[in-house]
Amino acid sequence: MGARLGRECLYVPSCRLGLYLALRHWCPRGGRILMSPVNDDVILFVVLAAGLRPVQAPLSATDGSIDVDAVPESVWDGLCAVLTTNLYGNPDPAGRLRERCDRLGIALVEDAAHAIGSETGGRPVGTFGNAAVFSLSKHVGAKAGGFLAVADPALRPRLEHARDALLDPARITAELAYAVRPYAESAVRGLRLAPAARWTLRQLGLQERDEIRMPLRPAELRRALATAPSLTGFHSWVRVDMHDYRTAPGRVRARRVGRLLGRLDQRLAAHRAGTERLLATRWAAPAAAENPLQPLFRVPLLVADRDAAVAALARRHITVGYLYDPPLDSYAGEAFTDPSPSPGGAVWFARHALPVDPLLAGPVIDILDSAGTAPAGERPGG
Repeated sequence: MGARLGRECLYVPSCRLGLYLALRHWCPRGGRILMSPVNDDVILFVVLAAGLRPVQAPLSATDGSIDVDAVPESVWDGLCAVLTTNLYGNPDPAGRLRERCDRLGIALVEDAAHAIGSETGGRPVGTFGNAAVFSLSKHVGAKAGGFLAVADPALRPRLEHARDALLDPARITAELAYAVRPYAESAVRGLRLAPAARWTLRQLGLQERDEIRMPLRPAELRRALATAPSLTGFHSWVRVDMHDYRTAPGRVRARRVGRLLGRLDQRLAAHRAGTERLLATRWAAPAAAENPLQPLFRVPLLVADRDAAVAALARRHITVGYLYDPPLDSYAGEAFTDPSPSPGGAVWFARHALPVDPLLAGPVIDILDSAGTAPAGERPGG
């Protein structure tokens, strides 16, 4: 990955741990950081754990990227950093954000979890910021690991030391569970036992979401804020969907990650081909087809009734994940984040975006056609 990006890269057990590491290094305690409100709630809790105040940005209703021009000057003046999202692999305007951060003398951190292989301005996502974090669970399909890419290679020893101080030791039980997970998931899919599997995960305490957003638990969260910056007080939020997010990898995990990374170019080509098919449908944002084709992790189709489309796909055993509704400012409230000054784009996008796996483009198109799924109506502003 260092060769692909031309940057020093440091392995981390998860993208979320890499992000915490970056925020602690580049942002002062109590600083304010601009971020997207259409994002995984885990990222909000990582920002809070780092001792920062999240500031929700206005978004484009077309693809969920940060709308730079809609951020008021009063908001820019109070920031210590900007955190991009590159939602589903659609790049944020990293070049413009880099210019703005340089003028203000603040850090740019790129969350590229969805964006391995995406480019903007002729450069890979992850090469604009002071730091960028990537996930190996997404395009690579390793279901573990990530890496932190940094512009200044001289920082590697310091960041490596900070990473090691945060790691839990490798556990044989975690390695065994990781080794058998692909075979168990394959059996569940083959036998169509997904409901039973979800029930079992809930009984084991590994399925912690009954809704799109996890329970906020505001009283506990207020107490956790007093412990920041620290992951300890926020562990019950940050670990959701990935209990071994800070566990050092063993040999089984490292070998599988390496093997799957060797197939990355084939995976990216498959994602690019599926993305092209989905962007040619009537549910794609009109402007999306005019942009450079990216190997999107998920393609956000814009549909009139997102919940009905999700149900139609579920009836055919296709699960839709990576939904981020409501936006984080509505979810967390002003007690824990500064709301977006222009929330309309984020609200509209979160309500209508249907994130589709491009590797399932053909079946999904057939199902949505059969269900009579209508495209979303007019976006805010026209």
